[in-house]
Amino acid sequence: MKRGVPLEPHVEARLQELGNVELLVGIPSYNNADTIAHVVRAAATGLAKHFPGRRAAIVNSDGGSDDGTAEIVARTELASPSAVLVSHPVSPVHKILTPYHGIPGKGSAFRTVFAIADRLQAKACAVVDSDLRSITPEWFELLLGPIVTQGFDYVAPMYLRHRFDGTITNSIVYPLTRALYGREVRQPIGGEFGFSGRLASHYLDKPVWESDVARFGIDIWMTTTAIADGFKVCESFLGAKIHDPKDPGADLAAMLVQVVSAVFDLMETYEDRWKTVEGAEDVPLFGFPHGVGLEPVNVNVGRMVSIFRQGVRDLGEVWARALEEETLDRVTALDDPREEAFHFPDSLWVRVVYDFALAYRRGALNPEQLLRSLVPLYLGRTASFVLKNRDSGAEEVEESIQALAEEFVREKDYLRERWK
Repeated sequence: MKRGVPLEPHVEARLQELGNVELLVGIPSYNNADTIAHVVRAAATGLAKHFPGRRAAIVNSDGGSDDGTAEIVARTELASPSAVLVSHPVSPVHKILTPYHGIPGKGSAFRTVFAIADRLQAKACAVVDSDLRSITPEWFELLLGPIVTQGFDYVAPMYLRHRFDGTITNSIVYPLTRALYGREVRQPIGGEFGFSGRLASHYLDKPVWESDVARFGIDIWMTTTAIADGFKVCESFLGAKIHDPKDPGADLAAMLVQVVSAVFDLMETYEDRWKTVEGAEDVPLFGFPHGVGLEPVNVNVGRMVSIFRQGVRDLGEVWARALEEETLDRVTALDDPREEAFHFPDSLWVRVVYDFALAYRRGALNPEQLLRSLVPLYLGRTASFVLKNRDSGAEEVEESIQALAEEFVREKDYLRERWK
């Protein structure tokens, strides 16, 4: 296989049969027997409906499912495109780190999709999660259309989400990425993306495939690489993303460590790029934003505040190695015994994130230890956000998120000056 990505012999034979295609849809999966057939049928219908007459392929890159996922894909009848079933081995380390979107080795799965896209000389590609219940055939027009008809290289998703869903995105990844690279991409780790064939080849050529960034932070790596390397980026509105929403305080610690470590590693890679960027500008938006029904997200504020307070008691020495003295003093002063009065200001949260990025860069602590110590701070910030916005509507909540994003931009000089 070109560019050193090995494929099973039967897959190689299938690709030989196919020749070249114009469009390719990749569906990484891991134990998604309940939803995979729906996602494959949506992809096939979308391709047939919106791109009739164009040669297309659907690739299922499966990470070693043991629930029959791959067999279901093989049995699923398609409207017109050819389907290629791809399996790849999963190492134990990938299984340990499954909380990142629930797919062991998601980076490995994406690399296989990129390699097949490159091999088949696809002009436009899309990848979608395999556990989606809200996906429709129209998503594929929105993810592929801007590439096919408008010459874009990267299509990020825009969703409506419950106001307390996506808290890692809303409090860290979105505002930090926006401040660093100067592009308004609202869902940089959304899970569904469109990309051109030339960007797929560019991804393959990056020397990251044995690194933690590619293994555990593939979504943010794709978005950041597309922006920082100067590709043409846009967004498409996909409506609601209905998956299995999680209580922000319940089980997102592993995901936080994985995603934030990827963001911080990328800051090293692209420091010459982000240090020169001022402000942030919108990218073109395709689709028609409209109101949609959203599933509720249960939030246990008391538990989050309790974990923050435990952090204040137990992690003072660790935080002292990551935070500036003034920042640490402000954090410890937040430990108000009255839960309803708990407030973690935007300005303080931005300083915390920037201080942690600087501590990560200088190797103040073992990276995983450092980022795990960020979890109680993140939960404290999230609890404060929920308390502040518990009676707010979706528009008011979005205004709060935008205010935080602007604070990241205003404080960027603080980061730049200390990065040296």
